[in-house]
Amino acid sequence: MIITVTSLKLRRLWGFFKMSYLSMHVVRQTKTQPGFISMKHTGFGYTHYTLSAWQSEEDVKQFARSGAHREAMKFSRSLSTEIRIYTFRCDQMPNWKEAKQLLFENGKVLSFE
Repeated sequence: MIITVTSLKLRRLWGFFKMSYLSMHVVRQTKTQPGFISMKHTGFGYTHYTLSAWQSEEDVKQFARSGAHREAMKFSRSLSTEIRIYTFRCDQMPNWKEAKQLLFENGKVLSFE
């Protein structure tokens, strides 16, 4: 199983509303995406996280480059100051503590400051 954990730091608190609107469409996309297993999300204030499980790396790449996710990524720079992404192979979905630790130790950082 392929696990992807991401974090997004909002540029402004009121960006939460635009992020939520875009996220609603992304969540709908995941449910119909080939290879999708499960997804969780959490966050408060400026920082928000997603944790998703996929059958293969190709499934993750296909999802990230298409549909609502692709459209949402166009707003990355205006909505956030930073996005972190970490994808890895694992037998089971990690808990939030483990996922966040792996993300901050190994994640790729996209900075928009």
